[in-house]
Amino acid sequence: MLRPFEPSDTALAHALGADPYVPLIGSLPARPSPQQARQWVRRQRQKHTDGEGFSFAIADAATDTAIGAIGLWLRDLPQGRATAGYAVSPEHRGSGVATSALVALTAFAWTVPALHRVELYIEPWNTASIRVATAAGYRRERLLRAHQWIGGTRRDMLLYAAIRP
Repeated sequence: MLRPFEPSDTALAHALGADPYVPLIGSLPARPSPQQARQWVRRQRQKHTDGEGFSFAIADAATDTAIGAIGLWLRDLPQGRATAGYAVSPEHRGSGVATSALVALTAFAWTVPALHRVELYIEPWNTASIRVATAAGYRRERLLRAHQWIGGTRRDMLLYAAIRP
């Protein structure tokens, strides 16, 4: 299930911060200290208030434990577009959690009246994320060469999108 971040979700920050890739693509430091983990959770809780979009914890429905994060970023809302991003803690990957979360986030996105398109930017090597996007109904549109800085290097990105039904 998707829910707002809670102050107790710092364990997720530690799990994601231990992944070699996740800190390269967001604001979470690699191997965050307890204070850095708390600050990251606070930033997630503040995203909507700051006008950036929506950041949700992906929580296990039985335990309410945060096992991932997903966001809908509205910087391009005046053009009818948003960007989504997601990360699941390493021990919960491969179980369909990311796909279920992306389906739920996309359904939520269509409640925003001005929104007509949700985009995903995925590195070509990231076959797991490509599977998530496809399973959630997103379609590949194109390869964007040298599109984004990640880890100090310009990287190619695949553009996937969902269009309002």
